[in-house]
Amino acid sequence: MSKVAILKTSPENVVTDYSDLMRLADYDKIITKDKLNILKLNLSWTLFYPACSTPPWQLEGVLETLKSENYSKVLAVENQTVVTHPWKGAYYNKWLPLLDCHDVKFQPLTDVKWVEYEPRSEMLAMDEIFGGVLIPEIFKGSNIIHFPTMKTHGHTQTTGAMKNAFGGLIPKYRHHAHKMIHEVLVDLLAIQKEIHDGIFAVMDGCVCGNGAGPRTMEPFYGDMILASSDQVAIDAIAAKIMGFEPLEIDYIKLAHDQGLGMGDTDQIEFVGIDRADLDITNFKFHTQKSPVIRWDQIIRKKTMRIPTIHNALFNSPFFKSFIFASEFYHDHFWYPTAGKKNINRFKQTRWGELFQKYSFGEFPEYPEIKEWDPY
Repeated sequence: MSKVAILKTSPENVVTDYSDLMRLADYDKIITKDKLNILKLNLSWTLFYPACSTPPWQLEGVLETLKSENYSKVLAVENQTVVTHPWKGAYYNKWLPLLDCHDVKFQPLTDVKWVEYEPRSEMLAMDEIFGGVLIPEIFKGSNIIHFPTMKTHGHTQTTGAMKNAFGGLIPKYRHHAHKMIHEVLVDLLAIQKEIHDGIFAVMDGCVCGNGAGPRTMEPFYGDMILASSDQVAIDAIAAKIMGFEPLEIDYIKLAHDQGLGMGDTDQIEFVGIDRADLDITNFKFHTQKSPVIRWDQIIRKKTMRIPTIHNALFNSPFFKSFIFASEFYHDHFWYPTAGKKNINRFKQTRWGELFQKYSFGEFPEYPEIKEWDPY
């Protein structure tokens, strides 16, 4: 039976609670010391915004746990998107001093070798959209720990452990996946099960995101953390906690039906929390779409059957105008207005006070990352 560990936590205890959480979920049976253990962080915005990307206490909790058990083969990774920069994001989200303190290297996936991979599983969408599969060569035979946060998403309703693989297994052209995003996430989980020796996820629900995710959300203070080796189960439980019916979310239902994990919450074992407590937990979240996601979906849908127009919009330099529009809206309009107000309110909370105790460190001197062709 699939098992999900869930703990209620507080800013005072969250780092040690992460250690307890991981042990409750039997992480050491999945994440072994003889393999390279990859920490797949979550960077949804270069800038810091509550619940958007991996918070420092989540990273510290995992690093402290691995250090206490003498794990030495550990590597932290994240990728670049058309609107995020891995080194700058690692700085603004306060990852780098923690990684340095634990002698763990940060490796942008733009600068590693990617190789062709032929999945044994039948692909639902990857071949149709991308014409094949590329993976980072260092992923082969490794273990991986995912670092999602509990939040809504305009493309997938919720986002979690399964979605966190999106940045690790698709090097470029990722926006094309939006037209079959649920199927892509299921394909990525199938690929992970083939290339990784162990897969584990820790999910932060201390500061959650409600509304127009994955960036322009309202912070919600859930005071919960989750962990599991079943990526479908942890996403299903997180969806239930957020107030959704897990098996009505396409990517969870598809993965459940394909036997990639357990999406039926009645068949999942819980540790760390009573089922009665879980059953009455409902954050009552509602997924909304930001203007960028809304218009992306409208334009894609209306041009899908007109290949000439669709390719001109999404497979040519004209796509730069969409990138510019997204960056302008998020970084230069929403963030300095509604975003700043939410951040200032966050700073007045106990979780905000904890975030401010972490150091940014020095701005990194990094080699120029490769510019992925976004078309």
